[in-house]
Amino acid sequence: MYRILHKEALSEVTKLMVIAAPEVARKARPGQFVIVRIDERGERIPLTIADYDREAGTVTIIFQEVGKTTMHLGTLEPGDELATFTGPLGHPTEIENYGTVVCVGGGTSIAIIFPIARALKEAGNRVISIIGARNKDLLFWEDRMRAVSDELIVCTDDGSYGRKALVTEPLRELLEQRDGEIARVWAIGPAIMMKFCALTTKPFGVKTIVSLNTIMIDGTGMCGGCRVQLTDGAKFVCVDGPEFDAHQVDWDLLLARQRFYLEEEKLAVERWRHQCQLEAQLTAAGA
Repeated sequence: MYRILHKEALSEVTKLMVIAAPEVARKARPGQFVIVRIDERGERIPLTIADYDREAGTVTIIFQEVGKTTMHLGTLEPGDELATFTGPLGHPTEIENYGTVVCVGGGTSIAIIFPIARALKEAGNRVISIIGARNKDLLFWEDRMRAVSDELIVCTDDGSYGRKALVTEPLRELLEQRDGEIARVWAIGPAIMMKFCALTTKPFGVKTIVSLNTIMIDGTGMCGGCRVQLTDGAKFVCVDGPEFDAHQVDWDLLLARQRFYLEEEKLAVERWRHQCQLEAQLTAAGA
């Protein structure tokens, strides 16, 4: 069992948890992920590692409560335990001294881009970071990102904080102003954001890396549920990724596959909420 040591609410729907997982922490590297199960009958969900402490034997995860399992996970408290916390899985980010790089993080994926930006900075790169969210309340870790970046640009869709813009706007400006200087871009966030970051960088010929979070079940390449179509054929995100060349991804197919189970996901959330209401009523009646 994997004990929750610390929990923090980063927004109404975004939670941070620090998990005691010494074996995972010992081998974790930027870009990798874990498969989490709350209990023995629970759904397996992939969560990218946000941070790790090898000495303390802990791994930090950040998630947004959007489905039944993440909502359930969000109700747990320090001292509670997870049934499984499998990892680190996937290939780590390829870290080298490329020169000047841009790291773009959108929404909860600010948590994913942080260890990558930190590792790139430690490798001697000049790191320009762009983070964005729909509004100020959904932004987090600005201080951490600023600490590992030579330059940080903060955006919100509604203009409630930082610059009112989508992350693609400052990204395009950087590419135009520093033509030939930027060696590589990492863009991690919702699939639609990553698609448009890829479209933004492609005319400039700058290699762009994305981290794909597809439908995933076992995380070992056996089920095929996480397959993604690239220009050179189909790949499995869990074992071939999770990072890929953004300019090779069939984004329209990926977006369509992410919508396969929308109805089932809605029903699962409704059942979960109904179950919580019943439990609350029974508790109140017993009191």
